[in-house]
Amino acid sequence: MSGASVFRPAQSVRDADPALPAIPTALVEVDVVRQWRDGLPGAVPVFDGESGPELAAAAEQFDVDAAVLDAVGATASAGAVRALPLPTGGLGWVVGVGSGEAVKWRSAGGALARAVRARLNDVAESDDETGDLGEASDADYLQVRLPADVDGEIVSALTLGLALGGYRYRVSRGPVPPRLRKVLLVAPEGADTAELAEQVRRTRELAAATALARDLANTPSNVKDPAWLTGVAAELAAEIPGLTATVRDEKWLADNGFGGILAVGGGSSRPPRLLELAYRPKDAEGPHLVLVGKGITFDTGGISIKPAEGMHLMRTDMSGGGAVIAALLTIARLGLPVKVTGLVPSAENHVSGSAYRPGDVVRHYGGTTTEVGNTDAEGRMVLADAIAYAVDKLEPDVLVDVATLTGAMKVALGLRTGGLFASDEGLAEKVRAAGESVGEAWWRMPLLEDHAEAVKGELADVKQTPTGPGGITAALFLREFTGGLPWAHLDIAGPARSDKDYNEVVPGGTGFAARSLVELAATLTKP
Repeated sequence: MSGASVFRPAQSVRDADPALPAIPTALVEVDVVRQWRDGLPGAVPVFDGESGPELAAAAEQFDVDAAVLDAVGATASAGAVRALPLPTGGLGWVVGVGSGEAVKWRSAGGALARAVRARLNDVAESDDETGDLGEASDADYLQVRLPADVDGEIVSALTLGLALGGYRYRVSRGPVPPRLRKVLLVAPEGADTAELAEQVRRTRELAAATALARDLANTPSNVKDPAWLTGVAAELAAEIPGLTATVRDEKWLADNGFGGILAVGGGSSRPPRLLELAYRPKDAEGPHLVLVGKGITFDTGGISIKPAEGMHLMRTDMSGGGAVIAALLTIARLGLPVKVTGLVPSAENHVSGSAYRPGDVVRHYGGTTTEVGNTDAEGRMVLADAIAYAVDKLEPDVLVDVATLTGAMKVALGLRTGGLFASDEGLAEKVRAAGESVGEAWWRMPLLEDHAEAVKGELADVKQTPTGPGGITAALFLREFTGGLPWAHLDIAGPARSDKDYNEVVPGGTGFAARSLVELAATLTKP
């Protein structure tokens, strides 16, 4: 079919700019071991006890008086990390884990990874290969003492923090900065190390999904256009057995009536694309899950142009698409027995003489027409095409879309919680529970029928920007294209990017939703 191709890479799309960091970002290796190793930099957790921080275990491990830990400011506050020069030379770390809940361990792991990264940078800058971290061969290794009551949930949370807390993305001519390469989790006597190691392995795959979604979001938009985004995704997919990628170009989109994607991408000299990732395991169980992610590689707002302040962050406006790409790759790597398709409609929303206008009527895939009210509400335009295509061609049982869609969700839920809309109670609970199990928070939002009439159009079938609460009416608009199927809409406008460190998150694209989508796919195989 003209304009459609199953991706077979001849030259790496990722080599578009040699100054870009390698994609995907390499993450720290994490192993579970039984023995603490003398001479290797180590970290010991501090719990919050009835009378303050419990410092005895750390003092014993490092062979120092508890007063020394007091002197360096060791506390049990989750994520509080203190470096401790040891009498035998080298460095130890004391890290607070509060009362020991899983989220506290995630915070501790993230803070510890950042502290070690900073120390490695200091050592590199001083050109002192041994520094405070011991021998050069051990400079990028760390061991962490696990508690006596360790379980899979704690190990998973700690691994996420360690793997993602030290993440960084920087385009520079300088050398690649040093990083933490391996962490040994020292299990207590009697622990099932094989079971804990399996938990670590799976969690690292989830962390890799988040990291890749961050990589894609953080890539600057002078490099990241629709062809680059879909090409990188397809190139990565080609490396994984059982996963196929098809990239459709602007001619195919025009021939097949994808008016929403073409309208949004019409103002840019860099034409739109539609990515389709198909995972078809032979042992597939349960429903066919279709994931749709917004892939706007840069959003000026179009003719309804955005304010200059903050526009640079619109390189992350494809975070929903990045989450879908990362989720499909991880689902396939894990070999989950579930049929999954990922769609990423990708365009650059720009300003030019060929840009679409407020007042235009756009015909989507399948024929539904939309009256355009604001060209900055472009995400729903491209999602509508992809959702309608999925319903018509892919025979899905479950639909989930994810997008940085509305500022209203940032106002309603802040910057750390995703908005969850769903037409099906069971699906809503599965998404919420999936997020909870992987450390991503979702809050159920209502699909208020009182506002459904506002979506109906005057010049066209539907209105792009109905009156009423913005996040809700955007979801109601998308519902028009779902064909009545069980469907969830995930608005990640708030948590998709961050301007500061917290838990496992660092400034920039956060990769939010990628882990939830993988976990959701896993739960769909269970009764």
